[in-house]
Amino acid sequence: MTAEQPSLQRRLVCMLYEGLVVFSILLIGFLLPQVVLSGFGWTVGAKGLWIHVLFLLMAYFVWCWLNGGQTLPMKTWKMRLVDENGGPLRPLQAVLRYLAAWPSILFLGIGIIWALLDKDKRFLHDRIAGTRIIASAG
Repeated sequence: MTAEQPSLQRRLVCMLYEGLVVFSILLIGFLLPQVVLSGFGWTVGAKGLWIHVLFLLMAYFVWCWLNGGQTLPMKTWKMRLVDENGGPLRPLQAVLRYLAAWPSILFLGIGIIWALLDKDKRFLHDRIAGTRIIASAG
C-alpha cells in the first residue's frame, strides 16, 4: 500500500514556511555568533562563512529527517519524508538529499520544476536520494 503524496502546491507552501524557519536558524546560529566574534575582533573569511551555513543547515535538516522524518513546517502541513519503501531514512540518504537539494533549488529551481515532469511527481533531490514526501496523519 502506497501512502498518498501531498500535492505540489502543498509541498511548495511548506517550502515557503521552511524558509521562515531557516531564516530563524540562520539568525540565531549564524548572525549571533558573527556578532560575538566581531566583538572580540575576530573575523571569518567568506569560505568559512559558507561552510558554517552549509553545516548549520545540514545539522537542522538531517537531524529532523532522521528523528521522525519531519521538520516543523512538515509537521504543520502534515507531511513526512520517507525512503522509497515508506521507511525511515538512513543517515547517508538524509545527507545526500540535503546536498542534492542545494543545486536542485538554486539552479533556477530545476529540481522543483522536475516534479512537473516526474512520473511520481517527486522533486529531483528526492529522486536522487531515493526519498519521497508522504501525507502523514496528525
